[in-house]
Amino acid sequence: MKISDAARPFETRAERAPQGDTLTLNVNEVDRELTIEPRVTLLDALRERLGLTGTKKGCDQGTCGACTVLVNGRAIDSCLTLAVMHAGDKIVTIEGIAKGGELHPVQRAFIKHDGFQCGFCTPGQIVTAVALLANGKKLDRDTVRDEMSGNICRCGCYPHIVDAVLEVMSPLDSARGDNA
Repeated sequence: MKISDAARPFETRAERAPQGDTLTLNVNEVDRELTIEPRVTLLDALRERLGLTGTKKGCDQGTCGACTVLVNGRAIDSCLTLAVMHAGDKIVTIEGIAKGGELHPVQRAFIKHDGFQCGFCTPGQIVTAVALLANGKKLDRDTVRDEMSGNICRCGCYPHIVDAVLEVMSPLDSARGDNA
């Protein structure tokens, strides 16, 4: 070994890691350019690369719903998909649900009905509820429970969450002319 080799500082982990490709993700109506490896999940890109920590890392297996985001209006588990697969898609995280400083009606209803305790599952629950309400289906307690079943609440706030979703649905029914 030469002295010059020994004197060189050790490579950092970041220097050894593959650098990846540059892509643009449209997140909360803002184009964000980042360089990531192809193996980075959408969840990790949002949290670790873009600093959007509202989307939670729960099970990392797609079973708890804490990482739910909207992609082109559809609720998905962001831990189960790669970020590179969503270049060109419209991604909405919990940070993008409120508009212009006004809470979304689902967020207001969760507060009113105490649809959270520890708050860990709340972002995923709210995002899922927004997608559920956007599909325009007529909902009852059982349907809401079934549709929200992919989101686990360890505190057991399920009745409050269902109440919140049904409250937001009621004005939507009135606006559509449905008889509730």
